[in-house]
Amino acid sequence: MISEQGSGFGEQTEATLIKQAQAGCQESLNLLLLRHEGLVHLVVQRQWLCTLPYDQAIQEGRRGLWRAILGFDPERKNRFSTYAYIAIMKYVWAGVKAEQRRLRREVPLGSLVVYWYQTGVDPAWLRDQHEIGQSLLALVNRLPQPLRRIIVAYYGLQGQEPHSLRGIAQQLGLTGERVRQLRNEALVWLRQPAHSQELRSLLAQHNQQQYELADRLAQIELKRRGGRNGRR
Repeated sequence: MISEQGSGFGEQTEATLIKQAQAGCQESLNLLLLRHEGLVHLVVQRQWLCTLPYDQAIQEGRRGLWRAILGFDPERKNRFSTYAYIAIMKYVWAGVKAEQRRLRREVPLGSLVVYWYQTGVDPAWLRDQHEIGQSLLALVNRLPQPLRRIIVAYYGLQGQEPHSLRGIAQQLGLTGERVRQLRNEALVWLRQPAHSQELRSLLAQHNQQQYELADRLAQIELKRRGGRNGRR
């Protein structure tokens, strides 16, 4: 990689460098990649990589940055860094999903939102993917058959592709709204600490704060259903 000092590009604006890179100037492209390497690392550090190695995520992020440089319109009012951030994030996330498909996890990424309420997840929590998967499936299997079928289909458990509420409704001969209600009823049951202690321990969700949050979510759902007690 070249450095800005001594490159001859130190006085040139970013817009000029982008135009030159888009015109085929490799040195301008390399300089822009160098300038925004820190942005790539920032984006990757904010993403949940699951099983995707950090170095591989960085490479995916650099691909996103490269595409952003070639696709950005220097005349637009938005800053390039804002445009590039989104492109980098998309490429990193695509890399995560591709890695998940490659490994063919029994429990896909989306399924674990049953217990993760924050937008970002610490990868250190994922101590043992196989043990987490087995614990989650064992818990889901305790649901009544209709609720279990909806959770398995909606979150794509047991190697399935996730289904939409509308698709599940068509399969079961129900309305989409009824399927949504049953899904939420199942989530209330799954989140109850009395049912989920083992899985919560594996996911570092085994504390009073998370118990209180699970109860608040349950109360919200009960109010939506007119106060009917959905606990089993």
